[in-house]
Amino acid sequence: MEQVVIIGTGCAGYTSAIYTARANLSPLMLSGSQPGGQLTTTTEVENFPGFPEGVMGPDLMMNMQKQAEKFGARIEYQQVENISRREDGIFEIKTNLGLIESQTVIIATGAAPRHLGLPNEKELIGHGLTSCATCDGAFYRDVPVAVIGGGDSACEEAVFLTRFASKVFLIHRRDELRASKIMADRVLATEKVTPVWDSHVVEYITDEEGEMTSVKLENLKTNELSNLDVKCVFVAIGHVPNSQFLGDLVDLDDNGYIKQIPGTTSTKTSGLFAAGDVADHVYRQAITAAGQGCAAAIEAERFLADA
Repeated sequence: MEQVVIIGTGCAGYTSAIYTARANLSPLMLSGSQPGGQLTTTTEVENFPGFPEGVMGPDLMMNMQKQAEKFGARIEYQQVENISRREDGIFEIKTNLGLIESQTVIIATGAAPRHLGLPNEKELIGHGLTSCATCDGAFYRDVPVAVIGGGDSACEEAVFLTRFASKVFLIHRRDELRASKIMADRVLATEKVTPVWDSHVVEYITDEEGEMTSVKLENLKTNELSNLDVKCVFVAIGHVPNSQFLGDLVDLDDNGYIKQIPGTTSTKTSGLFAAGDVADHVYRQAITAAGQGCAAAIEAERFLADA
């Protein structure tokens, strides 16, 4: 019987593990299909406190893992299939390797950015393809970039990127934005932003080193093909929270994010906590995920003390 099981090994999961391990709760972490989370797919991280020269995403996650293990956290490479809660309050976690019982569970499974499904997409992540302007915008100073999408997130990304890029192309499949009127008006009034209407990306074009150099566009009304020179593409067509396996244990919003009890990381199920991008559709940053991981760990510790 475990006291704490943490599902996910990103910033939220590792921070939860560090705190619960230091509280002598011997947490068990289940890594899922992407050990280390989204930061393992990025290159340099410049906005995580404590690293004035920046740190490589995989190195940051490896350091977090070492820190968690130093205090007694255990990591097993298992894929969770579903979770249930017995009448006695114990959670039963079914994985690809068997059944695990635990008094509390912290969900830190993150959210996966939606991509276009084009060839060599995975290889380009961190080499001219990203889904986070806040994370990577500063790497593309004084060069042209593109944002794919037409909602509020895409517009916000485009406006933010004007701080760095020489030009921001906003590529959208329709001839008007889906964003709220105030956001649409703002981005269209921004001098550095050029909308590319009725178009979608059909190919990413790279140089010999595998870095993005341009995209091939198709106009959906005329079927005309064209090339657009950009050094980076920011995909802003939404995220998919990894919450589907939880069933009725949690309430989800319209986009699949776990609803927390306001002011806490608790879910509607007693003893079940959610931290990081699986519950956060606003910030989606490594540092905010770590903060929620800390909060979930403290709340789990208090829950166990009161049990």
